[in-house]
Amino acid sequence: MKQYLKVFLLAITVVFSCKTDRKNENAAVDTKENPKETAFFKANPQAIPEQEVTTLKIGESAPDFNLPGTDGKFHTLNDYTNAEVLVIIFTCNHCPTAQAYEDRMIQLTKDYKNKGVQVVAISPNSVKGLLLNELGYSDLGDTFEDMITRTEDKGYNFPYLYDGDTHGASLKYGPVATPHTYVFNKERKLTYVGRLDTSEKPGSANAEDVRNAIDKTLASESIKEPVTKTFGCSVKWAWKDNYAKKINKEWQEKEVTLEELSADGIKELFKNDSDKLRLINVWATWCGPCVHEYPEFVDIHRMYRGRDFEFISISADNLKSKDRALKFLQKKHSALTNYIYSESDKYKMIEAVDPEWDGALPYTALVAPGGEIIYRKMGAIDPFELKKTIVEHPMMGRYY
Repeated sequence: MKQYLKVFLLAITVVFSCKTDRKNENAAVDTKENPKETAFFKANPQAIPEQEVTTLKIGESAPDFNLPGTDGKFHTLNDYTNAEVLVIIFTCNHCPTAQAYEDRMIQLTKDYKNKGVQVVAISPNSVKGLLLNELGYSDLGDTFEDMITRTEDKGYNFPYLYDGDTHGASLKYGPVATPHTYVFNKERKLTYVGRLDTSEKPGSANAEDVRNAIDKTLASESIKEPVTKTFGCSVKWAWKDNYAKKINKEWQEKEVTLEELSADGIKELFKNDSDKLRLINVWATWCGPCVHEYPEFVDIHRMYRGRDFEFISISADNLKSKDRALKFLQKKHSALTNYIYSESDKYKMIEAVDPEWDGALPYTALVAPGGEIIYRKMGAIDPFELKKTIVEHPMMGRYY
């Protein structure tokens, strides 16, 4: 009788916790999304026919543009008429090379702020041609909302503009990779195009090529090497979506399975005898926040599965509801390692998972090899916070 009472009280506690988290989660989503994208601009990536892209040539004029920025304003070329030199860098969130140059771009802007130099960053990428597994070195994709998050998180001190809907500006400038740098003089004639410097690794260089180009342009002197090659990630043009469609279709067709797991089996999972970071999520079909956030975990798995990382799900549904749990996982295309707790004692499951867990669902933990829990969340996750924790772990990293 006491055991039934314990289970009953646990169920009430967990359900109440789920409902509370769901309410808070919805409020958080509203606060996060509305001011960011809907206030003045809503991204709408378009299907664009394939076309030839030609890089702007030395001496040609800077094409005009009218692009939304992460500062909540639209930006045009004329907004920078007072600048003696205009530096436009085509970059993006997800690319390891682009991320490796972020600090150099920030420092470049600081160093030339009082010298009449304006730095502007433009993201040319369309999400139509971007695969989840291409985000394996990042905590963010290339959506406009993600650009806003990166600006705030990294503290960009330069305008960061979005051109992922139609490539209206990018097609005129012709970047081939991210990052790709363009330097224009006072008359907005191109004086330099190419790399920032010759060393991708952070701390190994200081944007020497573009600094030299800026200095020479300010002094109205010729640049010895005005055109250089640039190393980085290829631009994600909207017409490059066929492969993305193929991969996504293949993923949706993968078999989804659900295996039973005892408390002892759970303990073994949390020991993590593997050589990978192990993300574990405990969820249930009757838990609102669990169901709402679960697709995020599938995306995270697809992002990082090519690295030293794995995601495992554990359903806390009663074993008699196994078919129901499996149907949910199939609907969410959870083609990964899925378990359902096989015993009736939920308290035993709680202790097997984490003695610090209070029992409220959902529960998420990131476990390092050897069993150290380096991230735990009792309740709904913040996807960005979790992905940032993953990618900044020493086993992972943002750069090659």
